[in-house]
Amino acid sequence: MRYDADHKHQTRQRVLRAAARAIRADGPHRIGVAGVMRDAGLTHGGFYAHFASKDELVAAAIAQMFDDALAYWARCREGRDDAHALAAYFGLYLSMAHRDAPGKGCPIAALASDLPRLDAPSRAAFAAGVERLADAIAQPLARLGQGDAHALASSVLAELVGAITLARCEVEPARAEAHLHATRQQLGRRLSLDIPPLEKTA
Repeated sequence: MRYDADHKHQTRQRVLRAAARAIRADGPHRIGVAGVMRDAGLTHGGFYAHFASKDELVAAAIAQMFDDALAYWARCREGRDDAHALAAYFGLYLSMAHRDAPGKGCPIAALASDLPRLDAPSRAAFAAGVERLADAIAQPLARLGQGDAHALASSVLAELVGAITLARCEVEPARAEAHLHATRQQLGRRLSLDIPPLEKTA
């Protein structure tokens, strides 16, 4: 049976999303093609209709992870002006829910420690994704009158990633909350944003 181009695209997206979940959960070096295809509801034999190798899959899945991150940012913008969209995004990023769900969160925090050991195409996909995310943050910052908005967005992104990474390293929830709370306060002051208060864990 022959399938049209749309069907092939949809199937490829299923594989990419399954790969992205596996990479976040286990790291790019530990995923297997058979497991990814099984999780996508497909047979192992169909893999090479979409990708030439596991390395190509990893690079494409990294790009997909950043597509998803930018789609999440777009949802934060819906019905909000620039200041409220940024405040909402930062509040959701610097949350215990994000801290406790690394398999669903920011690809930068999930992948940064693995990047030096990945091949050039995967590193390039990661670098391009970081640039796209920084650009997405820079645009509203510029409209809000912030000078050198792209450099500021890169700094903010580094602060967000650092805070969520430190929070995930903490065994005690109270100490994780302290990292996230402090970063919310500092970002709010620096950017003149009203970031929502951190929701405390039970």
